[in-house]
Amino acid sequence: MRARLAHETDLAGFRAEARALLANQVPPDQVFWETENAQNSDLFADPRAAADSRPQSVAKAATAIVPASFLRLCEVVVLHADPQRFSLLYRLLWRLVHEPGLRHDPIDADMLRAQHMGQAVRRDMHKMKAFVRFRPVRAEADAVNPSGEPVHVAWFEPAHHIVEAVAPWFARRFTQMRWAILTPERCVEYGPVAPDALPTRPPESQLRFGPGASRDDAPPADAGEALWLTYYQNIFNPARLKLKAMQKEMPRKYWRNLPEAQLIGPLAAQAHQKTHTMIDQPATEPARRIPQSIPRPVHPALALLTLQQDGIRSLEELKAATMRCRECPIGEHATQSVIGAGPPKARVMFVGEQPGDSEDLQGQAFVGPAGRLFNQALEQLGLPRDQTFVTNAVKHFKFELRGKRRIHKTPTQREAAACLHWLEDEIALIQPEAIVALGATAARSLMGRAVPVTAERGKWLIRADGRKVLITLHPSALLRMPPEDKEQAYAAFLDDLSQARELFNV
Repeated sequence: MRARLAHETDLAGFRAEARALLANQVPPDQVFWETENAQNSDLFADPRAAADSRPQSVAKAATAIVPASFLRLCEVVVLHADPQRFSLLYRLLWRLVHEPGLRHDPIDADMLRAQHMGQAVRRDMHKMKAFVRFRPVRAEADAVNPSGEPVHVAWFEPAHHIVEAVAPWFARRFTQMRWAILTPERCVEYGPVAPDALPTRPPESQLRFGPGASRDDAPPADAGEALWLTYYQNIFNPARLKLKAMQKEMPRKYWRNLPEAQLIGPLAAQAHQKTHTMIDQPATEPARRIPQSIPRPVHPALALLTLQQDGIRSLEELKAATMRCRECPIGEHATQSVIGAGPPKARVMFVGEQPGDSEDLQGQAFVGPAGRLFNQALEQLGLPRDQTFVTNAVKHFKFELRGKRRIHKTPTQREAAACLHWLEDEIALIQPEAIVALGATAARSLMGRAVPVTAERGKWLIRADGRKVLITLHPSALLRMPPEDKEQAYAAFLDDLSQARELFNV
């Protein structure tokens, strides 16, 4: 029995013919599949079957139910170049109806063959998207193209019937460009369509398909291609050359249509020598956009010496110096540095961990949610904020991006140590009688060792320079606590801060 399809990828025709054949209980070995443009598509079909006439009751609907995965497989396999693909798909359809267990057999020969054909088609589609190279061709101005916009033309040789399946992807990718892809069996063009009458608006672009073309119809190389080859040659890294991996992703059969393929051989031949040349060259010093600050002594006992070496004489100079600081990676990504604020000779200094998002944007310490809670605590205790100097152990905001939000990230010990001499500069400038350490990072920086905040909170410790340091929690820790614990934790925080009441003029 002869089953004729309109063209090589006629999936709708195949489904209609297959339903009719299945309804008439025509077994696969009695069906000869052919397309309108193929004189003998099935070389191994029985000639007697080809001579049979088609039954008259083909309109009878089949009631077979097949898995949705088989329908998706058919959509891909019909694009394969194998002339036996329709016979294979109908044989699988017949077996799915008469052998229900087939859908659960992962190693069936027919099913594996169809799946391999589908993989080959998908691979060919991927290669077409990757290896098509357009060249501009000058076009004459007309009603559709009044500006004479050039048409970008490419030549490609697909292994399967994939042009119509891949063309919509190119249309989405190059929406504003007029282009055409020529292949031996099928060509596609994308551009505006000539209107039947005077248009009231610019014509819309459409895909148009036509018969195959010859390689001689493709345009020759142009100046833009020469520029691309120069770029490709200069970005080639001989130390990362892996020919087998490259040929796996870019098989040799595609090379003749790729302009850069002509460079692969010479560049690969020179790779070994160039690699050794690169290794023998001395290391280059990276150019820094902002000069790096010179590391300074960071021991608390050397605060005055540090101040003299840094050359800092005011908070303004400290601000300028920290803006240039790149002794750790944080400063490169922050908006600005954030130094302390308060009266020049405040008796008490509060030291937190690092600026937050609000502080980084405004350039002032303790103005975010934790800062507002800190101000509330001072107000409840009757301690004036304007008599305190408030700063942080780290002068830049460390964060990680989550979508568009910048989420606080705790600085490492090395990052806090790199920033310590700036904190000592502040202490030397302000000369406070006592310091309140808000959190573990501040306590470690001030004391030069790890301090268990939970065990030492509410206690006065003595620094190496003789100054007293009161240990307590950071206000942000209170904000992160469960709601049921916040009231008790806040009361304990107030009790800790009250230890510094004698330092205020109240």
